[in-house]
Amino acid sequence: MNIDIVRESPVVSTPRVVQMTGMFDVSLEEKSRVEINAKLPIEERPWSIGLIVGPSGCGKSTVARELFGPAVIAGFDWPEDRSILDGFPVAMSIKTITALLSAVGFGSVPNWLRPFHVLSNGEQFRATVARALAECPDLAVIDEFTSVVDRQVAKVAAHCVQKTVRRNKRQFIAVSCHYDIVEWLQPDWVFEPHLGAFEWRSLQRRPEIAVEIRSVDHGVWHRFSKYHYLTSVLHNGAICIGGFANDQCVAFTSAVRQVHSTVHDIWREHRTVVLPDYQGLGFAGILAEWLGYHLWQHGWRFHSVTSHPAIIAQKARSPRWHLMRHGLQSGGGVYADPSLKRTQQRLSERRISASFVYTPPSGTPSARRPERDGPLLGPEYHRRRR
Repeated sequence: MNIDIVRESPVVSTPRVVQMTGMFDVSLEEKSRVEINAKLPIEERPWSIGLIVGPSGCGKSTVARELFGPAVIAGFDWPEDRSILDGFPVAMSIKTITALLSAVGFGSVPNWLRPFHVLSNGEQFRATVARALAECPDLAVIDEFTSVVDRQVAKVAAHCVQKTVRRNKRQFIAVSCHYDIVEWLQPDWVFEPHLGAFEWRSLQRRPEIAVEIRSVDHGVWHRFSKYHYLTSVLHNGAICIGGFANDQCVAFTSAVRQVHSTVHDIWREHRTVVLPDYQGLGFAGILAEWLGYHLWQHGWRFHSVTSHPAIIAQKARSPRWHLMRHGLQSGGGVYADPSLKRTQQRLSERRISASFVYTPPSGTPSARRPERDGPLLGPEYHRRRR
């Protein structure tokens, strides 16, 4: 694919134009001319992700529009007074829409109900990418990719986008002036218009993030509560752990004892939330699996019931979780408190959920008897690379 682009625009001589040319010793031409000549051999081999990158004004958008035309997306018209869900194609199912939003790292369910204009810059960016993937099934080209978001958000979002595109066997091109996303987007090819340079790349691992898992108190929950998809209430008896990146708590999970008249050795995952800027890196799975293994070491079983599509998908892919049930469920079982049975029946009949049980790695020694005395979690922390 050869690029031969010439853009000319007339220069009208006005008093200000004449003054400027005199101040900066610039010759006054009749026309302003931009010419780009290069070769983009993207038809030579299969690819999923492309990146057109370079400084502002170097012709990135011009190249994208010339080559990919209608596939180039600068933004969308979103409903002013309705949720972002109503901005997606009418024929698209709500299951597909929510899966796309979760896949690009926008997993804060309460915020899905808000209009586009009240979302944060990072949430607006992710919603735009999700809609682009929804409306451009073959090739989506995003202009000004990550230009208006915090650089941490940009890196995480780029990683989520490339995972989604590759998993769905799609094609995606980012047009950006930022080079810091290259290692996170992992493009198959990079084109720099200002240099006329094209390069094929091989898929590589993204940069690692050090994650520290620490025991935290209930006071940490207020930072995460508004992002939980069901409720902001934290059980008084919950044990809590936090995931720390750059010494900042960015992920939270907790567990509570399962109240039952005959079964006494089960803890249940209670509240798990990752801050929006870090969604899509797998922090929720890391914390839940760490807690499951920790409880197993102390002789307890660890169950999880969730209706969040992204969490269900993550646990279904993990060898550490065994699916026990998926779908609607009528309230059954024997409960020490009858009100718990009524609550379970009311919730389960309204939403599809999945039940999982944590399974330790093969070769793990058998769990000892549950330790009923003393704290399960101490002040020590565990360090992981993610």
